[in-house]
Amino acid sequence: MSSESYRVLIVDDVADNLFMLQNFLESEGYIVDVAYSGAIAFDKMQTSAPDLVLLDVMMPEVNGYELTRKIRRDPKLHSLPVVLLTAQVESCRIKGLAVGASDFVRKPVDLEVLHNIIKTLLERKSSREPYEFSQPPNLF
Repeated sequence: MSSESYRVLIVDDVADNLFMLQNFLESEGYIVDVAYSGAIAFDKMQTSAPDLVLLDVMMPEVNGYELTRKIRRDPKLHSLPVVLLTAQVESCRIKGLAVGASDFVRKPVDLEVLHNIIKTLLERKSSREPYEFSQPPNLF
């Protein structure tokens, strides 16, 4: 499946981050939607689930951890790949993976690394390989 067939939802409360990620992913052929908050993102997912979510951890009201938990509890969304993005320390990575994130990328985002993670998760999803959320992926 080509990247043009995949829909990615980017969730971040910082417009510059959304703009940069949206431009990059669209240049790679993805269909991109954006949301400025966790609540808006969850509403959008209920209407039309994306193929993957890029989710900032630190947001007001509904943060990335809380939204990841909501996604994992929702029967329609529970297998949706979620990549958390943050500039925070390693403990945030551990917490993110513990709440069910598929992967974790530190800010500032290395776009090549992010793209490889996205491709891997989407290939796994399209091949119907189960993803074990309780085991963090090998990042090294």
